[in-house]
Amino acid sequence: MASTVESKLAETQVRPAEFADHTATTPALEKDMDEKLDPKIDAKVSAIDIDTEVVDAALDLYVPLKMEGGIVDEHDPLTIRAVIVGICLGSLVNASNLYLGLKTGFTFPGSIFGAIFGYGIIKLLSKTKLPILGGSFGPQENSIVQAAATGAGGISGIFVAGIPAMYLLKAEVGNPKDDFGAIITITLVCSFFGLFFVTPLRKFFVIQVARELKLLFPTPTAVALTIKSMHAGAAGAREAMSKLKALGLAFTLALCQRVASYYAIGILYDWHVFTWIHIWSNYTSWALNIESWGWYFEWTPAFIGSGILIGMNSAISLFGGAVIAWAIIGPALVHYGECIGLQQAPDDPHWDSLYSFASLSNLGHETPSPRYWLLWPGVMIMVCSSMAELFVQYKVIGFAGRVIWQKTCANINTLLARFGKHVPYFAAHAEREVKAADNIIEDPAPAHEQVKMWMWATGLVVTIAAAMIIFALQWEMNPGLTILACVLGFLFSFLAIQIGAVTDQTPLTAASKASQLVFGAATKNSGYTIQHAQRLNLVAGGLASGGADVATSLTGDFRTGFLLGTPPIKQWYAQGFGTLIAVFLAPGMFILFTTAYPCILEGTPHCAFAVPSVAAWAAVAQAVTDPSVSIPLKSGIFSIVMGVFSIAQVVFRHFYLVGEREKYREYLPNWGAIALSFVLPSPVFTTAAMFGAIVAWVWKKWKLSSFELYGYAVAAGFIAGEGLGGVVGAALQIGGVSGDILGTTAGCPAGFC
Repeated sequence: MASTVESKLAETQVRPAEFADHTATTPALEKDMDEKLDPKIDAKVSAIDIDTEVVDAALDLYVPLKMEGGIVDEHDPLTIRAVIVGICLGSLVNASNLYLGLKTGFTFPGSIFGAIFGYGIIKLLSKTKLPILGGSFGPQENSIVQAAATGAGGISGIFVAGIPAMYLLKAEVGNPKDDFGAIITITLVCSFFGLFFVTPLRKFFVIQVARELKLLFPTPTAVALTIKSMHAGAAGAREAMSKLKALGLAFTLALCQRVASYYAIGILYDWHVFTWIHIWSNYTSWALNIESWGWYFEWTPAFIGSGILIGMNSAISLFGGAVIAWAIIGPALVHYGECIGLQQAPDDPHWDSLYSFASLSNLGHETPSPRYWLLWPGVMIMVCSSMAELFVQYKVIGFAGRVIWQKTCANINTLLARFGKHVPYFAAHAEREVKAADNIIEDPAPAHEQVKMWMWATGLVVTIAAAMIIFALQWEMNPGLTILACVLGFLFSFLAIQIGAVTDQTPLTAASKASQLVFGAATKNSGYTIQHAQRLNLVAGGLASGGADVATSLTGDFRTGFLLGTPPIKQWYAQGFGTLIAVFLAPGMFILFTTAYPCILEGTPHCAFAVPSVAAWAAVAQAVTDPSVSIPLKSGIFSIVMGVFSIAQVVFRHFYLVGEREKYREYLPNWGAIALSFVLPSPVFTTAAMFGAIVAWVWKKWKLSSFELYGYAVAAGFIAGEGLGGVVGAALQIGGVSGDILGTTAGCPAGFC
């Protein structure tokens, strides 16, 4: 929950759009597989329908899976029907992610949604005799569906973070509708930059170092195992249809609930229990003080679904972080005058004690809100813990250097040989293939099934050249700064892929914030106006994090295809086709929502969208470019202390909790989730995720086999269903028949929910 607010629930695959950093490390597979599997593999793998009593205890997930004997022979899994179905399903995910990202800061991957729904649709089509649509259907074609869905559902993260932040800060004048062309070009650059530069890293991450560094890629592995199980004969087909029915039912219920709730939001969606107590006490109770800190329950299927996925450790860490931030630190800051809140209804005696403590406006000109004070510890923890996770894996850094140098020597030697030249140094290093382990397998994909070097290299050079031209003309960015953004994108992609492969937590929030800090330093004292510096900061951050997001998704697809035996070139084409659609779809959805809800770009109170990622990006951009905006001293000190503490835990876990002590790792708090709670504007999403995690825990205790069959499908349906319900809500808003016109706000504090 890639990784994308830039999603990071513990930075899981349910990723806070830009926090995507996806969401969460969850329980391991059954005990009989512990000897062979990384214990960090999460419930997303456990949630697959596998009969653990008959699973081979020697299952090796670092080699391609053994398929059932009756699997059809797939000569060319890249079919028109697979790509079209995948793009259609991914488009639903893309639209959903725009809604969910603007509302909560989280985006969600479309891989499992595309895999299961794609199976049902193409399985139905395969029974017909229609040309193109009919014919046999196997697991490799299923993986093409999910690859196209992942591509079409991606790149929405920049539209729930950096781009709207430019309009919010007035660093970009006008409106998105008038700037549609400029938005298309930046989306194009971000998308294909990530797609091209990560392609040659497939063999490195998926094959060469995977076993040595335990890069299990939990979610892509879960997708592969799900696809394999659905194609396992008649029994697999029956269970696949059960999954499909569960996903479809959950999707429909979530969609209907979200649309209906617009017309009775205080009854069907937000339960403001403390507001109800305040009303029942004839407006005299102290309960409104608790309400002001965001302690109410929201029946949000998306976050209940994410709670089902992330497991108890991440959910408890997320909820515990919210308690620390919004029930202890925040109230203490206000009590001692370090921060202030804003009255929401000062002229109404019934509601004059209702406050908001999440404002990020007028920074540098008044005492900050608790949210701004808490933002910096959250960012520091994210950056420090993510960097620590990378550096403790020093082996992968050293090995990467050796592999890159060996490949460089091999390419130079090949080029020299074409001209009849021979340099002993390059020839010797070209023959000396670097291996991470003696038992590393050969790449199962033959040369003709792999992406040719000229394809990704040419695309990368053209994309970088286009980026320099486009960014210079449209955003007035120096080409040198564009190159810096590309380099940061590559480095942060390396970090995101490596950490996500181990923990299923994609630290895109850490990547985006780190890039903003670097660009703040790079543009300081360079003669830029504040608005110009902020525009450069946000555009560069978008390029770095957007490229990392796409790169992480493609690497995950390569992992799924590796397990299923899908040719990498076919997956590359599928995700490329999907990504091309996303380049136009995501900006269109962004314009739809900003037209329906202008408050998204204006920062006005009582907006239907909290835009937490947008506000966080804007606040960081202001802090590093505007001399009048500074980080509160005590917040900075606290941030450093928490950052050091999070680093210490990473080191402790990696070097001390090993061997027999490794079993205690699951009891350590998830600092990514805690940090996310500090950055979110209220604890409401953490309570919903906690509820979902409790439901999953009880469900597993009651009937594990039932959860393994239906749990993940239900969660995916909830997430996608609410997102699409949000798209319907935007259409109703534009049509003038929305809930704020025809509905009721009964049960909402001061008439606002």
